[in-house]
Amino acid sequence: MRAWIVAVAAIVAGSLLTGCEAGTERSVAGMTPDTTSSSPTPPSSTTTVAPLPSAEQPYPFGTVQAHAPATVGGKAPVVRHIDTAGKPYVFITIDDGAVQDPHALQLIKDSGARPTLFLNQQYVRGHEEYFKQLQDQDNLVIGNHTVTHPNLAKMSYAAQKKEICDDSDDFVKAFGTRPTLFRPPFGNYNADTQRAAADCGLKAVVLWTAAVNDGVVQFQAGNKLKAGDIVLMHFRKTFVEDFTAFIKRAKQDGLTPVPLPDFLA
Repeated sequence: MRAWIVAVAAIVAGSLLTGCEAGTERSVAGMTPDTTSSSPTPPSSTTTVAPLPSAEQPYPFGTVQAHAPATVGGKAPVVRHIDTAGKPYVFITIDDGAVQDPHALQLIKDSGARPTLFLNQQYVRGHEEYFKQLQDQDNLVIGNHTVTHPNLAKMSYAAQKKEICDDSDDFVKAFGTRPTLFRPPFGNYNADTQRAAADCGLKAVVLWTAAVNDGVVQFQAGNKLKAGDIVLMHFRKTFVEDFTAFIKRAKQDGLTPVPLPDFLA
């Protein structure tokens, strides 16, 4: 039995370190699973969506609470955590757009949270109306995540700039607003990435400090969410389980989800 447990642990550790599944950030190296979470429900086409607890807005969402760090030396700043001045706020971000879950619109609306969406053009193309509804009806902000989700750190400045600028250009046409925030695929970036992001009009390179995978919250440090944490999840088949796990965990840890752009204006 002990040997079996060790073998399973090794497989789990390996999956956390690979950080990729079908071109998306699957998990984050060094993250600790939330062992207090219940077992995730397998994805189903007939998923029953239970009502989520909805927190009142602690301030009028969409109003500036803080500004992004300054761009220095032509490089967009890297942001991993938000200084909330002691206020119990947490930030949820949703990446890629590969699976357009039909429950997302109502689930987000009922929760009162306002995720920031970091989307790839390759997944948005042909599904613009789905994401436009999220933007307009749930008042969500759409950020830049490149066109094809490549490992930017292995690309030239020119290639990186094309991936980033083309994503923003396409989203202006699709959604009427140019992104101001950028997330590098896999969290991989270098100085050229920061320069390309700034040259494409982006204010910040946004990373994360916690993630949700398969209905389980994972942490880079400790065993709970903390004020200022930026949480990563994806548009996957487990969207309902993942988003529900985040909302319940935030409430458990005494935190209120608020819009990331309000603190990176």
